[in-house]
Amino acid sequence: MDLNIGPQYEAFRAEVLAFLAAHRDKAPAVSRPKDEKSKAWQRLLIEHGYAARTIPREYGGAGLEPDILKSRIIAEEFARARVSPGLGGQGISMLVPTLLEVGTEAQKRQFIASTLSGDTVWCQGYSEPGAGSDLASLRTRAVLDGDQWVINGQKIWTSTAHMADWIFCLVRTEPDAPKHRGISFLLFRMDTPGIEIRPLVDMTMKRNFNEVFFTDVRVPKDQIVGRRGDGWMVANVILKNERDSLADPNVAQARLNALSELMATQQVDGERVIDNPQYLDRLMRIQGRAMAMQYNDLRVLSSKLNPGQDASLARMIVKLQGTELRHDLEGLAIDAMGEEGLAFGSNPHLQDEGSWQHHYMFYLGLIIGGGTSQIQKNIISERGLGMPREPRAGEA
Repeated sequence: MDLNIGPQYEAFRAEVLAFLAAHRDKAPAVSRPKDEKSKAWQRLLIEHGYAARTIPREYGGAGLEPDILKSRIIAEEFARARVSPGLGGQGISMLVPTLLEVGTEAQKRQFIASTLSGDTVWCQGYSEPGAGSDLASLRTRAVLDGDQWVINGQKIWTSTAHMADWIFCLVRTEPDAPKHRGISFLLFRMDTPGIEIRPLVDMTMKRNFNEVFFTDVRVPKDQIVGRRGDGWMVANVILKNERDSLADPNVAQARLNALSELMATQQVDGERVIDNPQYLDRLMRIQGRAMAMQYNDLRVLSSKLNPGQDASLARMIVKLQGTELRHDLEGLAIDAMGEEGLAFGSNPHLQDEGSWQHHYMFYLGLIIGGGTSQIQKNIISERGLGMPREPRAGEA
């Protein structure tokens, strides 16, 4: 069996390497929303077909044909070079593919290009107090008044709400319908009168999440994705894309590369940490999990190009696999740094600007967010493996 990828793809890899050599100085250390250097880098990536590859040109993408191997080569080389692969976030990772799937032509033209370029930043209005994992219990209401929706209610754990231009939001428009029905999916600006944002400071000591309150917020009637009352269908498309985005194997590989470099430079009693059998064993276990994650991602990508392939189980494990891997990976880095791994905030001994400590705590949050690991395991066992359903409270 010949496992070589062939001269066509080796030539493409050389193109990617040449691009990185010529332009890596233009890349930000980390791509961030509303950062001009990040937006310029995003434009350059799209121009060369290294970001938004398969999104049509009329919507601001590169307009290229899907090619799994080329996508993998780009991811591998950017991760190996530790160069930002471009902007991400809820708009690009979650809303754009959803609009491509279920949005109207007008919505695609209005929102996709500006989102890809970084000019429009989005937040997600899903979770509420009492409606987190049981999202269908949401109570934020929208009542139609002429040609406008009037929204009242509250959202919580709203990432980037304090910097977002727009929100995609689940609201209840038919209060008498069963809870999975009567929900609609609205888009509206975050500077609309009646919106109040309150920060939630998490264990990283940063404002990653927010509470958002709506008081008589008026939204044009046509800013709805899908039909009225069909928001649960749109929500599930978003959730599928969210779980994929929370566990990007390319980002995990870049962090693994950085971890290997860290362990090769850190020393304990004159010995490199990477030469310690216990630490090396932990590193190799994480490396194996990262490889499994990459191959599972290829299975999911392949199924998108081959509709006959069933990758439902492969997709189910993505979020569980990725968030737990990242938490363990960041934790190994902290252990490898010894006492310096406990540094935080403005401590002068902080390494890599505290990114290892930050991500260790942040990914603990992501293990909970987007459907907790415990809920993910129930979904995998019951829906994916056909195991008996877990007894619910009140059942005999």
